[in-house]
Amino acid sequence: MADPSSYRPKPGQIPDSPGVYKFRDEYRRVIYVGKAKSLRQRLANYFQDLAGLHPRTRTMVTTAASVEWTVVATEVEALQLEYSWIKEFDPRFNVKYRDDKSYPYLAVTMNEEFPRVQVMRGAKKKGVRYFGPYGHAWAIRETVDLMLRVFPVRTCSTGVFKNAARTGRPCLLGYIGKCSAPCVGRVTAEEHRELAEDFCDFMAGRTGTYIRRLEKDMTAAAEEMEYERAARLRDDIEALRRALERNAVVLADATDADLIAVAEDELEAAVQIFHVRGGRVRGQRGWVTDKVEAVDTAGLVEHALQQLYGEESGDAVPKEVLVPALPEDLAAVTQWLSERRGSAVSLRIPQRGDKKDLMATVGRNAQQALVLHKTKRASDLTTRSRALEEIAEALDLDSAPLRIECFDISHLQGEDVVASMVVFEDGLPRKSEYRRFQIKGRVGDTQVWHGEGQDDVRSMHEVISRRFRRYLAEKEKTGEWTAEDGGEVALTAAEENGRPKKFAYPPQLVLVDGGQPQVAAAQRALDELGIDDVAVCGIAKRMEEIWLPGEDDPVVLPRSSEGLYLIQRVRDTAHDFAIRYQRSKRTKRLRTSPLDAVPGLGETRKQALIKHFGSVKRLRQATIEQICEVPGMGRKTAESVVVALAQAAPAAPAVNMATGEIMEENDGAVVATEDGGSTA
Repeated sequence: MADPSSYRPKPGQIPDSPGVYKFRDEYRRVIYVGKAKSLRQRLANYFQDLAGLHPRTRTMVTTAASVEWTVVATEVEALQLEYSWIKEFDPRFNVKYRDDKSYPYLAVTMNEEFPRVQVMRGAKKKGVRYFGPYGHAWAIRETVDLMLRVFPVRTCSTGVFKNAARTGRPCLLGYIGKCSAPCVGRVTAEEHRELAEDFCDFMAGRTGTYIRRLEKDMTAAAEEMEYERAARLRDDIEALRRALERNAVVLADATDADLIAVAEDELEAAVQIFHVRGGRVRGQRGWVTDKVEAVDTAGLVEHALQQLYGEESGDAVPKEVLVPALPEDLAAVTQWLSERRGSAVSLRIPQRGDKKDLMATVGRNAQQALVLHKTKRASDLTTRSRALEEIAEALDLDSAPLRIECFDISHLQGEDVVASMVVFEDGLPRKSEYRRFQIKGRVGDTQVWHGEGQDDVRSMHEVISRRFRRYLAEKEKTGEWTAEDGGEVALTAAEENGRPKKFAYPPQLVLVDGGQPQVAAAQRALDELGIDDVAVCGIAKRMEEIWLPGEDDPVVLPRSSEGLYLIQRVRDTAHDFAIRYQRSKRTKRLRTSPLDAVPGLGETRKQALIKHFGSVKRLRQATIEQICEVPGMGRKTAESVVVALAQAAPAAPAVNMATGEIMEENDGAVVATEDGGSTA
């Protein structure tokens, strides 16, 4: 725990102007980002008596080891820079809303020659019009099915579209009138784009004008006694009205607005957003967050606005945003929203009427979302906490191992030896921290053993040594640790910019897949590096026993133990990760050929050589003159082939795994070298 006075800036050093500041921990990670109208006044609040700080703020300043700031011209620039840094550095003490699902959108690909209507999730793409988000994809499909009668826009995939264009026959929707079939030229690209634009206008809320136009056309058709056309327009109007009925009118004045409500307690907060377009609820989404910083409702609203509109522009930012509490710097936030929209945006608290009633409904949804989230998380969080406590108790650790790293070795009969490292934090996998190792048979500049062979113990020693040498190297860069003369820690690393670095953070527990020998090797590697604050254990597959360094007897956890289940899960994850890497290396190796080393020998002539001689073995036995007989092979290339095959070691003989016989190729037959045994 750091003393904030150790890194407190000197009096008068902090400028009295708007800006954004970053707190970093001892590993140079950015742990908190904030903005201020006056950096001097805001930062002074962090360096007062610790007893007067909010508990979360106290935790942050004692975790930090330094503070730095950037001066900007206006509060709006500070807001933009704060959002960019929070997104880039992912600070642990900043409120970050997380979606509990990937919400589907109704998307129209206006960036294509023939726009397509479809359901899309994930990141938004340039040139695509989005409507929603919706709670369920089926709700989008039902709405689209009703509207295709009036707006027969293409909905098929690129493959289906191209196939229809090639065959000259449209798909089923083209035959039943729910697609204008631009694939076969029934409409031009310009006419189809007009249909897509009308579809977008209707979805954007401009519904009344379009329905009135259809009603006028229907009346005119009836007066001209075009009854079939009038009946078709009547059915179109009915379809559009049914689509509109799926979104009840909530604001009579056809308002375009987003309503944001917050439900919170001491530890967590839930945010619900209703997207109202043309007076109707067009979409809904919800977020939850841990309150890792001392923040009130106004602060939660400001963070929600940043996340909601940080990547949006134009009509995606509505004219009106209704919130339960106004941000502290209302003018800057309003100006930022207006700049993103391109016109004025009103940010206010609804005081009366339909908008206040709808805000109450959004608030009830937020409260229900918070209760549901806590119900779901309680059992999971309790189970993980119990598992970590059981591990700490069984291994006699001082505290629960919040970061566990597991290592596993994988090979196939001593070839392609690799290792994996998986990381679990707070009982959950941290996939971004997973690492893979190619076993080299060396530690530093010293060759300690030959890399091939089935020596898992020496492989484990190597991989643990390499992992923690990287850790010591990162510590040296921060000045916490200085290498002794000759210490092998110099490494090339990324610029110290606050983003997570490879191998920079130590685990509380190292778990190895294996028994006493592997555990002893891992402990020896740590001892050689002088690391004494990381616990080591191993899990043996045979009896699922836990082995500790220097102990003759294993620790046996009950089969029903949550701690044992977590250890098994971590071990199995490392095992699967290592096997996948080993298989990929083996596949790559098997696809290589000695002929790959011949300069100027392309794939066509390689295949011609193999086809002519039947195998690489027979090609190796051929003379230069025989190779020159292959069409396209010159003498110089033939000489290169002979040299390359002579330098390449012949492939290992095949073994019949059922009988143990060594198999050889002999003029197209496979012959066993054991007495009397041979197969065709």
